[in-house]
Amino acid sequence: MKRYLVGMILVLAFFGIADTSYLAQSEKSGTPLICDVKSLTGCNSVVSSPYSHIFGISLAELGLVFYIVLFVLVVAEVRYSNYALRRLIQLSSVVGFVAACYSLFTQLVILKAVCIYCMASVAISFLLLPCALSIESLRKKQGHRELTSE
Repeated sequence: MKRYLVGMILVLAFFGIADTSYLAQSEKSGTPLICDVKSLTGCNSVVSSPYSHIFGISLAELGLVFYIVLFVLVVAEVRYSNYALRRLIQLSSVVGFVAACYSLFTQLVILKAVCIYCMASVAISFLLLPCALSIESLRKKQGHRELTSE
């Protein structure tokens, strides 16, 4: 079961890379986002808002780095089945969850506009958290057991 969750994290990180790559590429090239999904047409206003950058760095680029780092950590964990890597995956997912909460709050409360691509990243981060927290017990153990295919 835990190996299944690690695989799920890998797939979710891949989709996060695809999503944030599109956002970052669109911002770099100045090309408007294709955003015509029912009433969710606020993509371009969200990504061009002052809230779309922190310390001059695009949130799309930060998201891309986040998902790439997570993807690499998960690949390394699959290869080496390491306790420390699982803890880093868990910590990363918590950071991603906090960032997703910021994005959600900013879109819904401050901007009152929704970006479907940003919401996809929020959903991915919300799904990552329970998967990551389930791959290793949060209680400190005497000896670090390696992840098995339970």
